Amino acid sequence: MRIRYFFLIAVSGLFFTDCRQEQPADDYTVLEGQTMGTYYRITYQDEKDRDFQSALDSLFVRINLQVSTYIDSSVISRFNQSADGLDLGPADAEANDHFLVNLVLAREVYERSGGAFDPTVMPLVNYWGFGYTGKDPIRSVDSLKVDSLLEFVGFDKVELISRDNRLFLKKQSPGTQLDFSACAKGYAVDEAGRFLEKHGISNYLVDIGGEARGRGQNPKGAPWNIGINKPVEGAPMNEIETAAPLKDLSVATSGNYRNFYEVDGRKFSHTINPITGFPERTTLLSSSVFHRDCITADAYATTFMVLGLERAMALAEELPDIEAFFIYAKPDGALGEAYTSGAKAWFEKQTN
Repeated sequence: MRIRYFFLIAVSGLFFTDCRQEQPADDYTVLEGQTMGTYYRITYQDEKDRDFQSALDSLFVRINLQVSTYIDSSVISRFNQSADGLDLGPADAEANDHFLVNLVLAREVYERSGGAFDPTVMPLVNYWGFGYTGKDPIRSVDSLKVDSLLEFVGFDKVELISRDNRLFLKKQSPGTQLDFSACAKGYAVDEAGRFLEKHGISNYLVDIGGEARGRGQNPKGAPWNIGINKPVEGAPMNEIETAAPLKDLSVATSGNYRNFYEVDGRKFSHTINPITGFPERTTLLSSSVFHRDCITADAYATTFMVLGLERAMALAEELPDIEAFFIYAKPDGALGEAYTSGAKAWFEKQTN
C-alpha cells in the first residue's frame, strides 16, 4: 500500500518519534505491506515519484524463498530436512546468495560471541514452542529431551565446502537444523535499503517489524529519530523509554517482554540459550544495537540478550562499529539503563 502522508510510526521495540509533519512533504512516499510474518513500512524521498512497491515485494519473496523456515521449499528448509546437507550449486550462482550472506554473518557472530549466537539452535526453538512447528507451550519440561537436542546444536556441526566450483553445506547429523530468524529480518531491511540506493534514493527509512535502517534525513531535514520502547509486559507500543537519532545507521531491538508464554506461573521466553538449551531470562530486559548494517545489529541484539547485561556490555565495547543501549531490571524492580561509551552523547542528556 502506498501512502502520501505521514503519521506516527510505532513498531515492536522501537517507536519513530518525528514522522508527523508540520507541513506536507510531497516528495516523500510511504510503502506498507507484509513480509516475514510481520509488517514492513518504507519511507523514502524521490523527486521522480516512483513507486517501488512491486519490486520490493518481489525482493522480499526471493529472500524468504531462501531463509524462511516456514516455507517447506526454501533453501534453509531443504537443508533442515536433509540427512547430511545440501548441494548449493555453482559457487558464483545467485540462487542461494541471500542464504549464504546470512550463513556467513551468522558464523562470524557465533565465533565472536563464543557461541552465544548460534543458528543451529533450531531444534530447541521448536521444542520450546517458538519455531516453525507451531507455538505449542511446554507443559512439563523434559531436561533429558533438552540434553538430547543439544547434541545437534553447535555451528561446528555445519561445514561449507567448495568443490569443483560448487558449494556444499554439510552437517554431521540429520537432526542439525538452521534458524536465521535472529538475523534474516535485519538482512531484508538492508537489502531493501540497498535497492533504494541503487535507484538514487539517499533519504529513506526501512522498517520491518521493528528492525530499521535509516539513511540521510527525514522530511524535517533532520536525522531519523527513533524511540526505544519501555520493556514492560503489557505496555502500549507507543510508550517509550528513550530516543536516539539514526544517523546513517541501522538499529535492532531484542527483548523478552512480548514474545513469551506462562505455564503454572513460570515464564518461557523466545530467547533460547544455545549452550544451556533453555530459554534465557536475566535482568536484561531489552537490547538495542546500532550498526551501519541491520543484519549485524539484529544478530547482536539477540546475542546480548543471551549473554546478560555485564557480558553483553563487555562484548559490545570490544566490537568495532557497534553501539548498544540496554534496559535492565534493578533489584528493587525499577528499570535501569546502560549504554556503550560511543552512544553516550545520544542518551546522557536524557538520563541525567
